[in-house]
Amino acid sequence: MRTNPTFGKVIAGGAAGTVAMTAVMYGVAPMMGVHMDIAAMLGTMLGGSWIAGLAMHVMNGVVVFPAVYVFGFRRLIPGPEVFRGLALGAGLWLLSQLVVMPMMGAGVFSSEAGGMMAAAGSLMGHLLYGGLLGLVSGGHRRAV
Repeated sequence: MRTNPTFGKVIAGGAAGTVAMTAVMYGVAPMMGVHMDIAAMLGTMLGGSWIAGLAMHVMNGVVVFPAVYVFGFRRLIPGPEVFRGLALGAGLWLLSQLVVMPMMGAGVFSSEAGGMMAAAGSLMGHLLYGGLLGLVSGGHRRAV
């Protein structure tokens, strides 16, 4: 029988996903010719501080989104935890592209900040994040 993931496991999943997404953003994306600096973008909303933007990125990825996942979102999506995590990642990507990016001046679907390549890179990062969140947090089997 499957049980719900513990909050600790969800935090660990969020941490794993945040590290992986950040590594892709700062390591892989530039090799594809895409500049993705979420800390700088979030920092513009926080007085221009890159460190504050990075702190916000980490807090969202490790605490806020895992809490949203475990206390609400995962109940709405059927299937294995990894699928639920991927669904969360896709939802976060869509929200970022339709609301957050335009608020930061990057346009809908990153049209003013790299266009389709940036939006596709962001999608890959968000799916990686959500997949790891679901995989690591994935409830456990209880002996019957």
